[in-house]
Amino acid sequence: MKFLSMMGNSFGCSASGERLVSAARDGDLLEAKALLECNPRLARYSTIGVRNSPLHYSAAQGHHEIVSLLIESGVDIDLRNYRGQTALMQACQHGHWEVVLILMLYKANIHRSDYLNGGTALHLASLNGHSRCIRILLADYVPSIGACWNILKEKSNDNGSTSEFDEGALHEVINRSADAGITALHMAALNGHLDTVQLLLDLGASVSEVTVDDGTTIDLIGAGSTPLHYAACGGNAQCCRILIARGANLTAENANGRTPLMIAHLWHRNELEEILSMQPERQPQMCPSPYLCLPLMSIFKIAKECGWRDEAFLPKCQDPCVVCLERKCTVAAEGCGHEFCTWCALYLCSTFCSTSVVSQGPPGSVACPLCRHGIVSFRKLPGTRPAVKPISRASLSLSFCTCSGEESEPSSMISAVWKPDIGCTRISPLSSSFRSLSCQKFPSVIFNARGCMGNPETCPSLVPCTIDQNLRKQLVRCPRPSWTIYF
Repeated sequence: MKFLSMMGNSFGCSASGERLVSAARDGDLLEAKALLECNPRLARYSTIGVRNSPLHYSAAQGHHEIVSLLIESGVDIDLRNYRGQTALMQACQHGHWEVVLILMLYKANIHRSDYLNGGTALHLASLNGHSRCIRILLADYVPSIGACWNILKEKSNDNGSTSEFDEGALHEVINRSADAGITALHMAALNGHLDTVQLLLDLGASVSEVTVDDGTTIDLIGAGSTPLHYAACGGNAQCCRILIARGANLTAENANGRTPLMIAHLWHRNELEEILSMQPERQPQMCPSPYLCLPLMSIFKIAKECGWRDEAFLPKCQDPCVVCLERKCTVAAEGCGHEFCTWCALYLCSTFCSTSVVSQGPPGSVACPLCRHGIVSFRKLPGTRPAVKPISRASLSLSFCTCSGEESEPSSMISAVWKPDIGCTRISPLSSSFRSLSCQKFPSVIFNARGCMGNPETCPSLVPCTIDQNLRKQLVRCPRPSWTIYF
């Protein structure tokens, strides 16, 4: 009987977790809110087998509001599935830049690699050509200074050091290799994503990185291949041209003794023969990537420090943000001085593409939506205060439990109507591993008839009290076990 009771409650908890998974996958925000209000610990539920959590499903489908809800409920933002992928990896793989933005603001780890091929979120974004996701991933490494483009260009031409900022961390992240030595530039060049290749080159990706034979990866192009070898295999002429313009070697041979031209012939890319045959007579002019965004680092720092969402409506006497007309202004653009709310500034930097006209400003600056002045960085307004870190709702909820159905010792809880006296064990859903932990007894409380079980500090219907010995003697046992009735 005890076993059946435990299994029944376990199935109930599993059913609630599956409902949350369905809501996260389908984008049902109201259903997800209702389930998490009942028990925020459902956010830590993982499906059996693939170990995908609701956070994985919502990130893969691009439901950024549900992603925020789950993170606020206490889910581990870097939780892995059976492939070792995090929610950030899946969002980058499918190109959901809004989800990537939310995860980065909550300080997701971009250095995690999966179990299959050692690829990071940057590799997955480059593989599918999601340039917006790439610039959000690298927002903490590209400084908000006007001379950033010139510094990066000089660094790519020679290996000298610069005093403006340290490029070592950026170079390490962007040239990190997966299994077999494949970098993000290799993946973008192979699949012909020109904008991604240009952005990676602008940020310091090396054209001389070569693959290796690690014995675990099937490399049909050959070990020792450069990104130009991969571009020749992919057959994109524009990618080959920009790699050659950035210094790629036309005569470089891989471990099989093949040059990029031979790779093109091997894969029947005959249209690339003229491009890969000889070095161009004159060096083409290099233009910055339209996805290079300088003010992203400055607004990221402000958002992480002071928050980016203010759901409270403003009084009519205050001037709202001119873009959304809902939130108060918290940041101002350096130069023109126009004020915006933090979320609108984040959205502007994330969606901006420099093909639009900028009246004045260095490459990578964002056009102000009001005066078209080039914005290089943002600054906090004097009234902007640091945000208070909210308490995770998961710490205020009841745990998953299995009711034993057995009669236990009289508890110290007194109700004006009735009281369930239940002995229970708690199951921790961390990392989808179920471990039984004994649950301590609840403290003595008085129940409000309309109240519900919860935390005494957060629920006004729970009031700590002391037990009178005379009052305890008036308690009688009901013939039905595990229940106490007070007359």
